[in-house]
Amino acid sequence: MEHPDSPASAAGSAHPPAARPSAPGDAREPQRRGFTSTRFVLVEPSHPGNVGAAARALKTMGFSRLVLVAPRVPQVHCDPEAVAMASGADDVLAAAHIVPTLADALAGAQWSLALTARTREYGPPPAAPRHAVLDACRQVGHGGDIALVFGNERTGLSNDDVERCTALAHIPANPAYSSLNLAQAVQVLAYELRLAYLDGGASGAAHPAAPAPAANASTPLATSDDIERMYVHLENALIALDFLDPANPKKLMSRLRRLFARSGLEREEVNIVRGIAKHILMLKGKNGANR
Repeated sequence: MEHPDSPASAAGSAHPPAARPSAPGDAREPQRRGFTSTRFVLVEPSHPGNVGAAARALKTMGFSRLVLVAPRVPQVHCDPEAVAMASGADDVLAAAHIVPTLADALAGAQWSLALTARTREYGPPPAAPRHAVLDACRQVGHGGDIALVFGNERTGLSNDDVERCTALAHIPANPAYSSLNLAQAVQVLAYELRLAYLDGGASGAAHPAAPAPAANASTPLATSDDIERMYVHLENALIALDFLDPANPKKLMSRLRRLFARSGLEREEVNIVRGIAKHILMLKGKNGANR
């Protein structure tokens, strides 16, 4: 996030409870599962009170998975200010999963949304939360985890953090005073996501404003960690081809990340790209062909 009061970025907890089983063919099942498969991730939160207030925001909207990346106060879920601001959401706060890096927070997630207040030169184009959460609903239909990622109160998300996420959102606040508190930003996204899940579940049909999914719901999508390994493999192959100069990489990998993020990569597609990279490295006699 940009400041204790600023439009942030988003995601949630690492090992989700199993979703409540539904009757076969129940069209509401993906949306019900969404409440347990959605992580809200706070990256390097500075203020314990904001963490507690974020836990409260999640519980009021029916979510419970909170992931904290390297919080300034290591045991922030036990901090008196955080507990006070949680105000009845002590269970969500106590169950918060604390991890050292964003990569750890996104492990196993198939789709992630970064919330940011700043314009980025690279990365996916930002969408308003109401439109961005429609993608979340579609991804939930694939059966995997999704994550909403929020940045630090003062500095927001780094460019590297944004590039690691699949999609980007921006809260269209008053341009004359757009300073949103971290917990307020979490509340806005949790509210919009709750409405989208409930609306999709009640109608049993795709949201009319949502474009057709890029892949069949039965096709396994690649997880964040699978995609990150693909990028490492591909970068090594491009270096071996002398197509990418590691001393002067420019924005090549950033552009490739943006290209792949638009495609909604399936697991088999990631394997194809890694297979190509592996053979390039083998032909060039480079180490790392089997990474």
